[in-house]
Amino acid sequence: MSPDELNAALDAMQAAASDDSQKPGLITVQTDEWIERLSAMQPGRPKTIADGVRIRDIKVAVGANNETKVLTRAEAGERGEPYRDLMTA
Repeated sequence: MSPDELNAALDAMQAAASDDSQKPGLITVQTDEWIERLSAMQPGRPKTIADGVRIRDIKVAVGANNETKVLTRAEAGERGEPYRDLMTA
């Protein structure tokens, strides 16, 4: 997934959300894809542990076994908290 594809997926999910549970809640990223493409989208270091790594204020979970995709808040559950509004690209 390229940064442009990720931004498009976030924007589409946000636009299609009929309630807060359908808004973007967590971005899961495969480790190699994070290193090669998406890490540059994260501006600077996390401010707090609760902030974690974020892209457009959506929490990012990087892992070797992750599939790169965007989960809704309902799908992410506690893993995406604390939830914030999607920042503009």
